[in-house]
Amino acid sequence: MIRTWLAFFSPYITFLGFLIGLPTIMAAYYESLKARQEARRAREGTLHSRNCLEFVSPDGGCVNLVPLETLSFLPRVGDVVLLPGNGMDRPALLPPGAYRVERIEHIYTRVEYKGSRPQEARLTKAVAQVSSLHAMLQD
Repeated sequence: MIRTWLAFFSPYITFLGFLIGLPTIMAAYYESLKARQEARRAREGTLHSRNCLEFVSPDGGCVNLVPLETLSFLPRVGDVVLLPGNGMDRPALLPPGAYRVERIEHIYTRVEYKGSRPQEARLTKAVAQVSSLHAMLQD
């Protein structure tokens, strides 16, 4: 009796398993692909600030990010820059105003594409440590 029922429902169960299993396998492959890409970007250090000039406060907080392609030149040590900071909605943390550039770091990565020159590197990110002139005026 059970063997008859199993023989009758076997094709339907197989088809149902295929309908459930195929999308599950595709979704698992897609998620693993996204995880591998995210891990690669994390190793390269290019998740949120790729191709940007990052202004960093002395305590390590990010004041602002500026895309490198929008800049005509990079600021130098000692330059005063006007940054929007957090804006007017959170003025206590990083107020908008003048900041002095204390230090600049340039981060380069190798260029690995077909037709690139030997030992070619590209500026990937610049980090400028800044101190607020607004805080100095209040002291």
